[in-house]
Amino acid sequence: MLSTINLSYQYAGAAAISFPDFTAEQGDHWLILGPSGSGKTTLLHLLGGLLSPTVGSVQLDHFNYSTISPAKLDKFRGENIGIVFQKAHAVQSLSVLENLLLTQQLGGKSLDKQKIMNLLERLQMGHKANQKPNRLSAGEQQRVAIARAVINQPRIILADEPTSALDDKNSDEVLRLLKESAETVKAILLVVTHDNRLKAAFHKQLLLK
Repeated sequence: MLSTINLSYQYAGAAAISFPDFTAEQGDHWLILGPSGSGKTTLLHLLGGLLSPTVGSVQLDHFNYSTISPAKLDKFRGENIGIVFQKAHAVQSLSVLENLLLTQQLGGKSLDKQKIMNLLERLQMGHKANQKPNRLSAGEQQRVAIARAVINQPRIILADEPTSALDDKNSDEVLRLLKESAETVKAILLVVTHDNRLKAAFHKQLLLK
């Protein structure tokens, strides 16, 4: 169970952004909607442990991971949280396979090439395992980002505007991949977006104003 309590964050020189309390059970799929400037990405970074709240807490099964040391937080994030950013952040000098092996290593997992290949095959990317990220199309890079987010079987998958630059067909495909990937590992999926096309695909929604 993921929950936020009295959560707010304040950037230097700006007013504090306050977020409503919410709880997501394991396996839930949530859509977090809001216009630009409403704090969607800030909330995602708080949930992912990339920012520490000014006030309040973020808890997974009642463990407040928003206050632990950076070293412990890196380990916790590697074991429990997968993040799909708006832009791919792959290591360009490494192949797709090597990037995913690195993700396993940083998450404290055993290196398992077969597990990676099985996941890439599910994402129709097995034939691209030895390609460098800069040789992939935008859609292929998005699939690699999803693979990286789920390879360590995280408890939480966070996706930041995963469809905002895509047409309807590719938007539907990315959303399907995210949902299927989350279901495979029984993860909580939280998609942060201003893309109203996704509203009909999620029963659980949080609106930021």
